[in-house]
Amino acid sequence: MSSVLGVSVGAGAVRIARPIAGDSAETAAFDVQAVPVGERRVDELTADVIGAVLAADSRISATAITYRDENHARAIRAELARRQFTNYELVPDVVAALEFLEYSGELQGFGTVALYDLGASGLSVTVVDTATRQVCFTERTSDISGDYLDSLIREQQIASGRIAHPPDHTGLAALDALCREAKEQLSTSNAVALPSTEGLVLLSQENFEALIMLAVESSARMTRDVILRSEQPVQAVALLGGCAQIPLVARVLRRWLGVPVTVPAAPDTVVTRGAALLARPVMARPAPAPFPAAHDSAPAAPAEPAQSWPSGHRVAVEKSGRRREISLAGVAVGALVVVAAIGITLGWGSQVLSHDSQRQDAVTSSVPVTTTRPAESTTVAPTTSDATNESLAAPQPHSYATTTTEAPPTTPGPNTITIIPGLPPVIVPTIPPLFPAPAAPQ
Repeated sequence: MSSVLGVSVGAGAVRIARPIAGDSAETAAFDVQAVPVGERRVDELTADVIGAVLAADSRISATAITYRDENHARAIRAELARRQFTNYELVPDVVAALEFLEYSGELQGFGTVALYDLGASGLSVTVVDTATRQVCFTERTSDISGDYLDSLIREQQIASGRIAHPPDHTGLAALDALCREAKEQLSTSNAVALPSTEGLVLLSQENFEALIMLAVESSARMTRDVILRSEQPVQAVALLGGCAQIPLVARVLRRWLGVPVTVPAAPDTVVTRGAALLARPVMARPAPAPFPAAHDSAPAAPAEPAQSWPSGHRVAVEKSGRRREISLAGVAVGALVVVAAIGITLGWGSQVLSHDSQRQDAVTSSVPVTTTRPAESTTVAPTTSDATNESLAAPQPHSYATTTTEAPPTTPGPNTITIIPGLPPVIVPTIPPLFPAPAAPQ
């Protein structure tokens, strides 16, 4: 008979959950074990625990491992690949927690909930939609944690004078473990007394709650802020993690949030048991297709209509394209010739044909030239050689003032001057004398 394995990877311990012999994962009855992390790396310890369980129980056909974030998953995946483990899947711890809480009926009737997970290394608050299992908002802090609460107990015991300060790191770690045990016992009792080599750890429930009140209220304030930032109608809060067993935590959250607060049985193993419920055997994947050879990568043949075109039609199309290019070139050359002829007519020819790149560009004439013709009158403004070059590249349109009647031809006279042969003569107007001639004597 096959079995499954659920693994949750925490900062303080690696927990595994297996269905009790003779039952399946759907019965929700599990054999849960925890392995403290200590000074070891979490990913290495996780691989060691999984390898030991698989070697001891050959019936396990599927393994599900939870992770907190992408960096956490990447480290676990790399270590398992180094050990050549393949028959496993990684699932988010939020999804695993929802899987077990929905199965156990803790969240029945709630659409949007907040998961308050207070563990050894920190607090995570996540707002999630139970129907779609989509995370709406999440936030994590290490300001409050199980280790921080343990340190509060340790400092209080040392300050009371009953416990001497440990002389080395080993003694300090042993005292922290003793304070952690006292915290866990206070979840079900009113007082605890634990002997140690450094003295007696003595703590009551009242003193413990007064000691951690500020930290718990700070966590409640953070939970409220996360719910407000998520902009979702949170209907309930579920407490997870080892510190969720502290009675003060649920009381403070109910007072601060005003919504139902549920604490499942053994909240520190909810994620582990949810992982066991999600464990599925990895299906055999098809072999990847072979990489195509060089001849397989040749372009495909054209469509059938393209193949039926005669080759002569292609040649005719190419020739037509060449003729179009030639005709366009001829039009461009003809435009340049016309522009040059206009420039020569207006007196620019000598400058255009003999323009020297080393000559300083200057104004060719400071006085406008006015030309009068029988049917048109054109006034040419002064220009420069740069303007001449631009007119050759893109000739500017000229405006002509046309008349409906033609003037009679001008007969040559004393005031008629021929400037350019072949063009109409220019009539120079007679300028009246500045001072009038004296009148003849009577």
